[in-house]
Amino acid sequence: MSSQVVTRFAPSPTGFLHIGGARTALFNWLYARGRGGKFLLRIEDTDRERSTPEATAAILQGLDWLGLDHDGEVISQFENATRHVEVAEQLLAEGKAYKCFATQDEIQAFRDAARAEGKSTLYRSPWRDADPATHPDAPYVVRIKAPQGGETVIRDQVQGDVTIRNDQLDDMVLLRSDGTPVYMLAVVVDDHDMGVTHVIRGDDHLNNAARQMMIYDAMGWDVPVWAHIPLIHGPDGKKLSKRHGALGVDEYQKMGYPAAGMRNYLARLGWSHGDDEFFTDAQAKEWFDLGGIGKSPARFDFKKLENLSGQHIAASDDAALLHELQAFLAATDQPALSDDKIVVLRKAMYCLKSGAKTFPQLIEKAEFALADRPIEPDAKAAKNLDDVSRSILMELTPHLQNASWSRNDLEGIANQFAESRDMKFGKFAAPLRAALAGRTATPSVFDMMLVLGREETIARLTDAAG
Repeated sequence: MSSQVVTRFAPSPTGFLHIGGARTALFNWLYARGRGGKFLLRIEDTDRERSTPEATAAILQGLDWLGLDHDGEVISQFENATRHVEVAEQLLAEGKAYKCFATQDEIQAFRDAARAEGKSTLYRSPWRDADPATHPDAPYVVRIKAPQGGETVIRDQVQGDVTIRNDQLDDMVLLRSDGTPVYMLAVVVDDHDMGVTHVIRGDDHLNNAARQMMIYDAMGWDVPVWAHIPLIHGPDGKKLSKRHGALGVDEYQKMGYPAAGMRNYLARLGWSHGDDEFFTDAQAKEWFDLGGIGKSPARFDFKKLENLSGQHIAASDDAALLHELQAFLAATDQPALSDDKIVVLRKAMYCLKSGAKTFPQLIEKAEFALADRPIEPDAKAAKNLDDVSRSILMELTPHLQNASWSRNDLEGIANQFAESRDMKFGKFAAPLRAALAGRTATPSVFDMMLVLGREETIARLTDAAG
């Protein structure tokens, strides 16, 4: 087997990128990237009726938003069908597979009789060892010859050793009667041809591993390292579904979670590194290993996601955060920020990032910087602009005209003004917020003044006092 780690993510393009699929992709990406390996992407589009180009585009878009870059071209399983058939025919030629002419009615009759006798309904084809001279001129499927004695052991890095008796394995169909390959064959051939060394996927595929190993063994191929990860459950312990909230990764982007926060949260969903909750991509790549994945299903928790997202917003580079904010606006069909607004926002980022857990919350905090004069206060803020408050703002404004516009100077002027009128600064902080932002919940009034600058601040105060 290759010494370089090669992992893959192989979604079916029948819908959006599910949150469980996104975590599987992330685990594969982290394992490969942390070891200087390759992370490949294969679209399992053999179900032609359900596979759509739109679903493929949605999967690629979801991976792109999450920042999970793949190596090489995207591989289409359907386009490899000729190769899949070639392998089945090789097994047929080597006597490791056979032509089965049994009809569906015959198979059903066998199962009905077995059920009536209390025997196993696992189909045993009478054609397994039939003389080719007896083969009729009729449609047939190609079946692999399953081992009839002993055991198959799946050596799984998450589940441990899982042993299956070989008499519980049927002679799996490789080619249908129309000559098309089945999914189970296609997966093995593609994984081998792509050089996949580690198959990290949901534990709903665990039983498939024993059947797929029959093909690896028959072809004399190295079996990959298996790691079957538990599914994700909702907070109530039941399998994650729409009743628990959003299922598609695209929905989380539209809700305004930063990709870094999403990556961090998904990594912690079923995997742990000591007590670490918040970590960077670099740390995740360094720490991630298969031994840290738990056997029990993980529970999705929106509060933990929000908490981690807030930490990542606070820790983000300003330029990167603005870039992702623009992508959020585009994803939610909102107008893009103008160059002027980006300049102001970049200046304001230091006082916006803390406390915001999503991009909508960040935009809410940034309203003072995004709004244009005249500022229209909302109903709550308007209550803080009565006649007395307006006269206070009118008196304060001239004192700000000659300020050096540093935080110390602005705070000093405000406190001095309050003392001269025998009141506390808090008395006119609310009118200042209403005048500068039109809101009651804002960053500090001094932060807003520094971001807006002298001219804009005085203009807004003048408007409100008038």
